[in-house]
Amino acid sequence: MNEYLRTALRAAQAAAQIHRRNVGGDLGIQTKTTETDLVTRVDKESEAKIREIVLGAYPDHTVLGEEEGRGSTSEASHRWIVDPLDGTLNYAHGFPFYCVSIGLEIEGELEVGVVLDSFRNELFTAVKGEGATMNGAPIEVSSEEVLRSAMLATGFPYNSETASDNIEVFARMMHRSRAIRRPGAAALDLCYVACGRLDGFWDLKLNAWDVAAGVLIVREAGGRTSGPNGEVYNVEDKVIVSSNGVLHDALLEGLELGTASQ
Repeated sequence: MNEYLRTALRAAQAAAQIHRRNVGGDLGIQTKTTETDLVTRVDKESEAKIREIVLGAYPDHTVLGEEEGRGSTSEASHRWIVDPLDGTLNYAHGFPFYCVSIGLEIEGELEVGVVLDSFRNELFTAVKGEGATMNGAPIEVSSEEVLRSAMLATGFPYNSETASDNIEVFARMMHRSRAIRRPGAAALDLCYVACGRLDGFWDLKLNAWDVAAGVLIVREAGGRTSGPNGEVYNVEDKVIVSSNGVLHDALLEGLELGTASQ
């Protein structure tokens, strides 16, 4: 497993170098599904570099990447799930909250997770059963037990209808928690839960590449991640609720997501 982690680290560092090298330059910005759903030259170059490193080391593995790939679990026993630049809109506007996220799934189980904040150079890692770290030091979730005292985060999807749904949830949770933040990069939001900067996080429409690494990092830091009704979370699910574990049931009750669309 350490070999897999080393490969993920090498790929993440290479992508982060591309992020840093292109800050403030011509990003070749294009839109995808909506005017706020952006893709840049940096997204594409970063994913190409990650693929080059991962598939160069393991040509029989598959890569599911946000920009190029739609690999499925049936294609190979080992699936690398990659967001080459999580927080593209932030990056394009010079807002310093973005990262590269790389998760490795083996036979459908998350085994390795790496998230690198390329601006702050904060590196979050996890290997299943071995705990989670930030810049090599062990991390753990917060011990907050009271939802009203909790610091939470969420995100708003590019789809306006789903975004409107979450605005209602956001408004409700404002009165049930201490504060809510919307930084705009789900992989980092999850890592912030893992290291105790946040007590909980939810989102209504995410993809596997947004969460694969972060979910494992939260789990290995002692936290909990589930679907809207508390069921075991799968990276193919759209709705995610993550917390320090102690708050989880209270967070689910407060969110009132019920049968939120998967």
